[in-house]
Amino acid sequence: MVFFLIRRILLAGLTLFAVSVVTFLMFFALPRDPATAMCPKNCDAARLERVRTELGLNDPKHVQYLNYMKGVFVGRDLGASQGGHCDAPCLGYSYVNSEPVTETFGRVIPVTLSIVIPASVLWLGIGIGLGMISALRRGTVFDRLAIGVSLAGASMQLYFVGGLLLLIFVYTLKVLPYPRYTSILDNPWDWATALILPWCALAFLFSAVYARLSRAQMLETMTEDFVRTAEAKGLKRRTVVGRHALRAVITPLVTTAGLDVGAALGGTVITETTFGLRGLGRTAIDAVKDGDLPTIMGTVLIAATFIVVANIVVDVLYTTIDPRVRLR
Repeated sequence: MVFFLIRRILLAGLTLFAVSVVTFLMFFALPRDPATAMCPKNCDAARLERVRTELGLNDPKHVQYLNYMKGVFVGRDLGASQGGHCDAPCLGYSYVNSEPVTETFGRVIPVTLSIVIPASVLWLGIGIGLGMISALRRGTVFDRLAIGVSLAGASMQLYFVGGLLLLIFVYTLKVLPYPRYTSILDNPWDWATALILPWCALAFLFSAVYARLSRAQMLETMTEDFVRTAEAKGLKRRTVVGRHALRAVITPLVTTAGLDVGAALGGTVITETTFGLRGLGRTAIDAVKDGDLPTIMGTVLIAATFIVVANIVVDVLYTTIDPRVRLR
């Protein structure tokens, strides 16, 4: 198990290294002067040169990359106008926001985490549970109703569902406040009530997909020989489903869940825009519009880290669900 985890972590490290190199080359090694993109509007020649000097853009490209990675792991010294020393993980300085990139992320990442993590718990629990029950009651009214709801959820867009929820619960019934972010450490009740609509919107759309996937997997698994053998031995249906069929069904769903959760943590752009929240997704969009290269590169690295970590978690879960994975 230890060597299995070490191999996965090393592979994840190589993946992030490749992402960092490609991203750096895209933003800082192209013919276009990166200082021009990062310097604020109405930037004169003197300030442009100061930006170029403070960010070390006159150094060779490999030196710039090594300085950037040094800042990520041990911190680095920035110019006097950038606040001096930047502690690790230092992702550079944003002249657009007039602050280090890590300070920007320190405000917006908790917003994205507060949206995605509770929503993922909802969509996994509702979607997988609904799909399992629907498969076990195939052909019943419940099954047909579940299929209809799943098809409707998979066909809708988040901005439509989100707008509908706002119209009903905020503007018409007025039972919920307009979504906003409050730290869970400050007021857990306000944190939950203000974010319940984004959770429900995400959970409705994603649970529809997982309901269909889990239903199809369960129907296929229940026809396998090992399930029929367990039933022929006289085991109770609850035991057959819970101990045998469920383990086979859950494995491909864990893979899909890891990718979906990791990608959602990388930035829920539509969700944040629909509900007026400023998380990692909206920060990335604003950075692209403003040409804020340090923030863009930091967003790419953070998003890649979320996805890689999610895949490591999936690999670890595999060893629990299917012990044979430990031998690979």
